[in-house]
Amino acid sequence: MTETIFKIVIIGAAAAFLLVFGAVVLPPLIADPDVPAAFAASFVNPYASGYSADVLACWLILAAWILHERHSRGIRHGWLCILLGLIPGVAVGFALYLLIRMRQLQQR
Repeated sequence: MTETIFKIVIIGAAAAFLLVFGAVVLPPLIADPDVPAAFAASFVNPYASGYSADVLACWLILAAWILHERHSRGIRHGWLCILLGLIPGVAVGFALYLLIRMRQLQQR
């Protein structure tokens, strides 16, 4: 896979996630802006709980990787990706981190 195709795929996946997130999550959150209840709703059944636990673990792993690379490789601005991993989601934070990382490593 070429670098250009890779960038298109990760940007496309993040954009698709944002569209789905906006269509599915934002209307009920606007109607009832109770964020703790919205978070708790992601654990409504065993299947949703499994996926939610996976997402939280992926965010924690991404945050650890970002912090590690900050100290080991000097990759800057990863903190923004950690925040974006919380809201709107790991897909956006991870995609942005890959793009930031690629650019900074190429500049060296």
